Amino acid sequence: MTDYQIGSSTRHCSQTGRELKVGERYCSVLLQDGGSLVRKDFGLDAWVRPPDGAIGFWQSRVPAVTAPRRPPVDDEMLLECLGRLEGTSDAAAKRFRYVLALFLMRRRRLRLEDTRHEGGEEVWLMRCTRGNTRFQVIDPALSDDELESVQEEVFRVLGW
Repeated sequence: MTDYQIGSSTRHCSQTGRELKVGERYCSVLLQDGGSLVRKDFGLDAWVRPPDGAIGFWQSRVPAVTAPRRPPVDDEMLLECLGRLEGTSDAAAKRFRYVLALFLMRRRRLRLEDTRHEGGEEVWLMRCTRGNTRFQVIDPALSDDELESVQEEVFRVLGW
């Protein structure tokens, strides 16, 4: 079987040049032009019938413009980063590591097994759900504003 690449909607009527609006119905037609397939879109106001030589045609609705997709998250890389930051004395790195652990818990890659207090700090004892690696994460007792700021930094690092 041969695979053909058919382009997505141009969001413009091939007949009138008018931009097709979100939610508007339109017709598309597939034509052969030389050795390649060409897609043309038509607003319903300009559609009469498929052009001669049409291979196929269909009706669609212009979808809403969606936000660009976030890049995929590499959990293994995040777990490695969590491990590398273990034992750090840098306050910013501790905050980053804490939010990273929260993120990995939400993704069900880390599980909280226990908490304890050491030197006035709460320490979370966590386990990786796939590799059984254990981590100790210090809760830096962040305010809501600090938590939001560090979370934005983590998301920036992830490309979000």
